[in-house]
Amino acid sequence: MGDQACILYGAAVFSRDIDIAVAADARNLVRLRAALNDLRAEPVFFPPLSAVALRRGHACHFRCRAPGLRDVRPDVMATMRSAAPFGALWRRRVVLDLPGDVRVALMSVEDLVRIKKTQRDKDWPMVRRLVETDIHACRTPSSDKVRFWLRECRTAQLLCSLVKKHRALARREAAARGLLLAALSGDERAVEAGLQAEEALERELDRVYWRPLRAELETMRLQRPRRSSHRRTGRRRGTR
Repeated sequence: MGDQACILYGAAVFSRDIDIAVAADARNLVRLRAALNDLRAEPVFFPPLSAVALRRGHACHFRCRAPGLRDVRPDVMATMRSAAPFGALWRRRVVLDLPGDVRVALMSVEDLVRIKKTQRDKDWPMVRRLVETDIHACRTPSSDKVRFWLRECRTAQLLCSLVKKHRALARREAAARGLLLAALSGDERAVEAGLQAEEALERELDRVYWRPLRAELETMRLQRPRRSSHRRTGRRRGTR
């Protein structure tokens, strides 16, 4: 669901992270732990992997130590801001067949664009590339696909071009995305201003979303067990 998915959709980016969305139920977490064990994946940062942490919206981070995968970093989440529940994400997934008889389930491009609207600078160019790549790759789009482009396109010139081809749909979608009215009039400067306002709002919503979660992580850090003074003394004396 992260940068590796963006690469497979054709939006070039480099990352050693592998972001994975999972179902946070007991049976699936058993399977997840078995897979992480095969990868010799060590937990890093907070919190430790648990259904409670995943359902709260935290990410659980790991670093692989298996041969050939050293320092690859799987990050696991189950709940994300603006994302549908996992069941809906799974139903909308895209499955790719890769060389070596490998099958990979990707979060749909529509869902991926939604969760990439964060406060991080690096995510916004990726949102733009994902939508542009989708537009150029689809020759006979459905009405639902065009609606997605109208709602999510982040390039003023391209958006103005889209509304010229799909005026009726654009007028209906303008109720949810006001800058489409500016695109219908061909005012690229107003469209650009609208795009900047959208981004600023999403960044702030993401900051608000993560604020209590970061506070929880800080509480976990402060409450983690500390080594006893006896053990520290023993280590200085060269004992185990």
